Amino acid sequence: MAILLDGKKTASELNETTRKRILKLKQCGIVPGLAVVIVGEDQASQRYVRNKHKLALKLGMNSVIKEVPASITEAQLLALITELNQDTTIQAILVQDPLPKHINEQRIMQSISSTKDVDGFTAVNVGQLYLNLTGNYPVACTPKGGIMTLLEKYDIFLRGKKAVVIGRSAIVGKPMAALLVNAGASVSILHRYTTEIAEYTRDADLIISATGVLRLLGAEAVKPGAVIVDVGQNLDETGHLVGDVDFNAVKDKVAAITPPVPGGVGGPMTIATLMQQTVDLTEWGLANGK
Repeated sequence: MAILLDGKKTASELNETTRKRILKLKQCGIVPGLAVVIVGEDQASQRYVRNKHKLALKLGMNSVIKEVPASITEAQLLALITELNQDTTIQAILVQDPLPKHINEQRIMQSISSTKDVDGFTAVNVGQLYLNLTGNYPVACTPKGGIMTLLEKYDIFLRGKKAVVIGRSAIVGKPMAALLVNAGASVSILHRYTTEIAEYTRDADLIISATGVLRLLGAEAVKPGAVIVDVGQNLDETGHLVGDVDFNAVKDKVAAITPPVPGGVGGPMTIATLMQQTVDLTEWGLANGK
């Protein structure tokens, strides 16, 4: 049986560290502030935002939810972002996906101040990540916390390893590949136009799948002793939430694997990293005199 990369346990430990950091800041009269903007009434997004808000309050930070109707104009939404950029009580800003089709998502994301960009999506922060610059800047929460923190927790050594990232999204795939390259791994990025995925995965020491394709990988597609991080979320034939990887088929073949969602990389680790980076942005701002 493979080692289970326990995201729930790791998230709990990370949250406790974050709580102590917040307490230390509050003793100096500083309360980290997180603002989440949600547009429209998407139920999944609202549930996710409520989970973020609940944890932020539990950890002792200032949490603000800005709910606006789906009919909001792009100009009005940009004005709201500008207001939050200028709000000294807010150190971190997140705009929850999805946005209505009449709004240019990239324009909204890039309007967030790079020093408050808790998700690490602005061009400034993405550029710093890809250039592997020294210094302080946020990185997309799922790759940074849900995956890199988890790998570090379980002493998964990356330098010189062959890594495959399946999925090229700006949220997971691309920043994940950059983090792995920066850590010294040799990385292949696979996507919908890649033919014969198994030709890549059979030779990989580390596989990270973030596609949302049910049973994309089975035992025949992985080598003995590989490490698998499953970020995908799918509903199987019984309506249960599962990942991209056929967990039962590969669990006795690989060295380590994330448990079936949501116990691995899913919500708990991503949200815990969001809280961590809110405190990071607060401390970095103080160091820069802001």
